Parts: sequence; C-alpha cells; structure tokens
Amino acid sequence: MEDRKTLALLKEILESFGPAGFERETAAIIKKAVKTYADEVSTDKLGSVIFSHKGSAERPRVLLAGHIDEVGFVVSGIDEKTGFLTFTQLGGWWDQVLLAQRVIVRTEKGDLQGVIASKPPHLLPLDEQKKVVEKKMMHIDIGSTSKKETEAMGVRIGDPVVPMSPFSTIKNGKLGMGKAFDDRIGAFIAMEVVRRLAEGEIKHANTVFGAATVQEEVGSRGAATVAHIVDPDVAIVLEVDISGDVPDVQSSEAPTRMGKGPSILTFDSSMIPNQPLKQFVIDTAKKMKIPYQLSLVAAGGTDGSRIHMSRAGCPSVVLGVPTRHIHSHVGMLSFEDVDNAIKLTLELVKCFDKKTVNRFTAF
Repeated sequence: MEDRKTLALLKEILESFGPAGFERETAAIIKKAVKTYADEVSTDKLGSVIFSHKGSAERPRVLLAGHIDEVGFVVSGIDEKTGFLTFTQLGGWWDQVLLAQRVIVRTEKGDLQGVIASKPPHLLPLDEQKKVVEKKMMHIDIGSTSKKETEAMGVRIGDPVVPMSPFSTIKNGKLGMGKAFDDRIGAFIAMEVVRRLAEGEIKHANTVFGAATVQEEVGSRGAATVAHIVDPDVAIVLEVDISGDVPDVQSSEAPTRMGKGPSILTFDSSMIPNQPLKQFVIDTAKKMKIPYQLSLVAAGGTDGSRIHMSRAGCPSVVLGVPTRHIHSHVGMLSFEDVDNAIKLTLELVKCFDKKTVNRFTAF
C-alpha cells in the first residue's frame, strides 16, 4: 500500500464510527470517495452505498459486496449508584477480549470515551479469579459517579458504542493493524476495483456494481436489499478470513495464512459457493499467477448468505483477506494479500461476459 492518498482514505474508513445499524458516518465517507469515479452512486433505504461502472454491456451485472458495519455495542442501561453503563453486543464478541479496552460512546451531545471494566480481581474470592468474566458482569466506565451525571452527559439507552482503536502500519508498511477490517477491507477492495476500471479505462463486457453493505454482523440485512436492487447475475463477496497462523490453531480449523494470498471460501455455514464459479476463480488465479488459498469456515457466514438466494438465485463466491484477531479491538492483515485480492477480483470482472457467466448455471 504505497499510495499515501489511498492509505489515508483506508485509514479514514477504518477509524470511522459505524457499528451495525449506525453506519452513516462510514457510508458518507465511501459515498463521497466513489462519486469521483463511479458512473452512478445510490443508496438503499437501509443505508448501503451502491456504486457502478458501465462496461460494453448492460448484462451480466456483477456485484462486488463488502460490508461496512463493525462489531460494537449498544447501551442497555445505566447503573443507579455509579452511573456505569451496561451494554448489549452488536455482532459477535468473545468475553475475554473485552476487559480493560477503551471504547467510544456516541450520544446526542457528542462522543464520550470510556473503558470496559468489572469488579476488581483484588475483591474476588480465589475461585472466582480463575473464572472468565462474562459480558453480563462488565460495565463501561465513562468517569461518571451517578446515573444523574451520566444522563446529564447525554447518554441514553440504545446509544451505540465502538472500540477505540487507531489504525497503524508495522513492518515497514507491509502490515496493517486496527479495528473494522471486518469488513471494511472488503468494501475498500470493491472501491479499488471500480476505481481502477474507471481510471484505467479497462474494458469489461458487463456492468459492475460495488456495494458497501450495512448490518451484516446482525444478519446480512443490507445484502438482502442490495441484491434486490442490483439483481446481479454473478456476485463476489469480499471479506476477511480467519488467519490460522497463530499459536494452538490447527490448519484443519483455519487453513489460511497471512501473506500467502487471498482465500477462496469453499464452504461456510451460510453458503456453499457456485461450483463452476469457484473453479473459474481458481483457474483465473493460476492463469494470472496470483497466489491464493482455499479456505473453509465451519461456523459463520457472510453477505453471500443473502445474495446467493436473491430472486431466482445468483452464482456467488467469497474471496477473503486472511486476518488475525477479527472481532476484537485490533486486527492484523497483510497489504500484499489486499493487493492480490484486488488484482484477482479485477481479472475476474474482465472475464465475466455473458457467455462465461451463463456457464455457471448451465448443466
């Protein structure tokens, strides 16, 4: 990621405030950026951003989808005595990654900084100290001393909360660290593909629709509305993948490795990819000498869950960027994998003419 302007845009997107159901800030950044090169830009009524580039044919319609909502929380209550906040998760969180982490609470009066805390271990019996503290026993401390003070600061039930985690690069810019890679990196890839098609005047016998979808972490809701609007003939869902190159993880659990190329998802609990399309992706990667990895996620799903069943069905496949520590305050990924995901997606788009796409559903 050597282009400073592009890296600055990615940083802005990643650091923006946008848990599921509260994505407007992130969506506005993306909408403004894509207007400079997309042929058309629109939004659905849930808040997803759709941007297109017209090739030499109206069909097939190619959908490139990445969701922009991040995992977060909503305020569920205010403690009467202390003013601490209770919270409910938006998306999946593992209890052990939460304690002592900073968060931002967005209120009607502005943003407040806080920290996720629980009863001090010094006050716990020895047997309790050995147990995992569950989310229901945690609170968000915003420095208040009473419910009245907290309410005066503007906090209400239903206010959204996100991790406080600045984006940074390490290893001479080869790796990125920060929040919301899941899945703003997918939306970013879709943006880059459409930008390169437009600015490079690259020929493609189709119409490409990029989509920054909302509310994936709570049921892929934006994907359903986007798929209905676009009516795609083929779809590539751009996602993160669980990078298995961490201690105590077996390759059978998470086969991909950071820095070894984008993944092609062969199965997850929400979608089995179209098999001719999957093979076409593999063949294209081999032909263009783009590194790739085959992946499988036994539990979990993507926007493909809704897109592949839209209307009469849509041949769909998921390309992922192997990412360490997803659904936490700080993820980590390789920009080389991101670049190769962009290259592979671009090559696929160039090949998706009517004859090729029709073969995905012919038998």
